[in-house]
Amino acid sequence: MIRYATVGTGWIVDAFIEGAALAGGLELAAVYSRKEETGRAFAAKHGGVPVFTDLDALAASDAVDAVYIASPNVLHYPQSRRFLLAGKHVLCEKPATVTSRQLRELLALADERRLVYMEAIMMRHLPARERLHTALAGLGAIRSARFDYSQLSSQYAACMAGKLPNIFNPAMATGCLMDLGVYCVYPALDLFGRPERMEAAASFLPTGADGAGCCQMVYPDKVVSLTYSKTAQGRIGSEILGDRGSLTISSVSRLTGIRRFGPDGQEELLVGEYTKAELMSGEAAAFRRYIGALSAGDGAERQDYARANALALAVCETMEQIRRKAGIRFADDAQ
Repeated sequence: MIRYATVGTGWIVDAFIEGAALAGGLELAAVYSRKEETGRAFAAKHGGVPVFTDLDALAASDAVDAVYIASPNVLHYPQSRRFLLAGKHVLCEKPATVTSRQLRELLALADERRLVYMEAIMMRHLPARERLHTALAGLGAIRSARFDYSQLSSQYAACMAGKLPNIFNPAMATGCLMDLGVYCVYPALDLFGRPERMEAAASFLPTGADGAGCCQMVYPDKVVSLTYSKTAQGRIGSEILGDRGSLTISSVSRLTGIRRFGPDGQEELLVGEYTKAELMSGEAAAFRRYIGALSAGDGAERQDYARANALALAVCETMEQIRRKAGIRFADDAQ
């Protein structure tokens, strides 16, 4: 049994705890919050586990083997590094780091200390991903694809009223691309690899954060368009177009609502919906398997871990390129 702690008390942490319970082999051992009152209220929902308000104390605790980090983006790198140095396995919410330099450093540190460091990204570890890869073979020649994640933020009204929510605060290394756009970059690179060239643009909010954006990826035989927005609610989803059929995806972040259409328009549902716990259980189960593979010497799992990290690094490097082209700048980019 792997004993893990959580850093953060938002809804995503609740969902991960449910997913970890469904995955099995993972036991919640502690929670961290900057405020003890908030931490205790959160812990009360999950069995009254111990609460830490000091990260160093949590890192030093013998009661914890691993940590799930869901703090603001700008804290991912320093917190991940702190726990890796303390000998803890780390599963960090996307984006795991702001820059590829940071990610390469943490991956090397984890490898050096025989630890697992992994970016938490739902779609990479869901059964739907394999179904999507398999379905591509039946589409014929794919000349174009479009991935969209446009969801009106619950914090948008506050932002436009002059407030500064974390999600629209560039000092937190956030904004639309880092929050939603990453879910479009992941399937593009996972399915088609790196493009030959890209163009990107963004629209900015009064806080300086990007509220919406787009990226055009050009390959030798196809073009892939990415669109993402936190200022409006999208309705039409994503699609992959081949000369012998097409696929539509209702949710690119969850890989749900995947339908295949033949040349005659005949429709087949390939993937339906998941519960929230099921969505989070895939990455939790992969984290558990990767940790187990360190001691068991499971070659297949070690190879999958390496592939997952190679994809995470490719996505991080691509995100850096998109930010440069779109004029999105964070403090970590200058270091």
